[in-house]
Amino acid sequence: MNTLKCPVVTSTDAQVPLIIYLDFKSPYAYLAVEPTRKMLAELGVVADWRPFVLDIGSYLGTAKLGKGGKVAEQSRSKEQWSGVKYAYFDCRRYANLKGMTIRGTVKIWNTDLPAVGWWWVKQQESLQQQCAPNSLMEKYIDAVYAPFWRREFDAEDIDAVEQVLMDVGANVEGFRDYAAGPGLQANAQFQMDAFDSGIYGVPTYILPNEVTAGDADNDNRAGEVADAAQKFFGREHLPLIRWYLRGQVGERPDVAYELDDDDQIMADPEAPTDSTLPVYIDVKAPQSYLALAGTRAMAEEQNIALDWHFFQGQPLRTPAVWEEGEDRGAMHRRIRGTYVGQDIQRYASHKLRDLYVTQRANAPALGLAWVKALAAQGQDVNIDDYVEAVLLRFWQQEQDIDSLASVAEILEGMGLATDGFEQFAGQTGLAAVNAAAVQAQTLGVSVSPTYLIGTEPFQGRQHLPLLAARFKL
Repeated sequence: MNTLKCPVVTSTDAQVPLIIYLDFKSPYAYLAVEPTRKMLAELGVVADWRPFVLDIGSYLGTAKLGKGGKVAEQSRSKEQWSGVKYAYFDCRRYANLKGMTIRGTVKIWNTDLPAVGWWWVKQQESLQQQCAPNSLMEKYIDAVYAPFWRREFDAEDIDAVEQVLMDVGANVEGFRDYAAGPGLQANAQFQMDAFDSGIYGVPTYILPNEVTAGDADNDNRAGEVADAAQKFFGREHLPLIRWYLRGQVGERPDVAYELDDDDQIMADPEAPTDSTLPVYIDVKAPQSYLALAGTRAMAEEQNIALDWHFFQGQPLRTPAVWEEGEDRGAMHRRIRGTYVGQDIQRYASHKLRDLYVTQRANAPALGLAWVKALAAQGQDVNIDDYVEAVLLRFWQQEQDIDSLASVAEILEGMGLATDGFEQFAGQTGLAAVNAAAVQAQTLGVSVSPTYLIGTEPFQGRQHLPLLAARFKL
């Protein structure tokens, strides 16, 4: 395998099978380091690890804590704050499994200096050496990440960066001049090139065309967006990346936050004693359809009863069209929006219908209330089957689910009674749907699917391995 050292100014080209982008101020990137290393070691694969400096303020607003720990300055919307708070909660949840510390930052850090230090280290080793255990780069990444998230490392202090370089055994002669001039300039150009090429977040993994070539199933899924198979945002894609690197052998995997045997999974005092898992979905969200099979399979394997709830979420936003003079924030939203749509299609087993459908109706939820009422009366009703029938009818069969008549067809197809359904829908059913909507809002449910253990939310099907592990306890 060729291990050509890549120039600093390149963005997505490399003579290795995998490129990895990280930023020290991203907790999600921090959590991705060890599982990515484990995968590379398992496969004997060399990767090109690169620093990407996030401009968080351009798309998530800015915030800064005062001395008392309260927000002193901020420019975030309620939606942005909600996303940030969940992200930290989610990252701490997985960090606790590994015995890692992730403390909330007091501000949005500029991580250009640690990135320049990273490039400095990269020039002292070949790519083969960088991916070896205990390499300078491995030690440098660890020596920055761990103290940074313990609030013990000042990412904007040249002395702190130089000290880390010395601590890991790197040659620091000339580093300060490099960091103040050519290194800083080259890093700035690299960051611009990387963003312009479509890198907008971390961790991001890039697989060259030749690695993903030959995936006929993906071609059938994505059609004109087949190139989406090359870029993966988030460590939940490691199962599929591993599958590609292994030569596409075996069943094509879904997204998952993979667990290790030594993860410290603690019993949850909020976990229900009857092994019931509430699941909130928006049936018009394609992510709900993609989560169906995995959710049912996990529940069956763990002997879990799924308690389904329908809510009407925000439709997936149609990516904006490029406009002359768009700022970084607009460009970021456009790139991200395009990627999200392509990523959804990548994991579907067929070409999906309109991902950005905006129409929402109560009919599917009224049908769910009806089958729950039948089950409460002791009738033989499989509520999971009803949920599946609704999702398949809309996403696979591309038929209407917004009218009571269409829901009645689903019920009749399941062999269920529909006498009195319309009257139920206008009275008892409507009250149940309204109550469910209030409950979802009270719980802060906004992402589909959302799973709940007690009041603890898990947004997305990538959490299924942890959910299964928690229910095993």
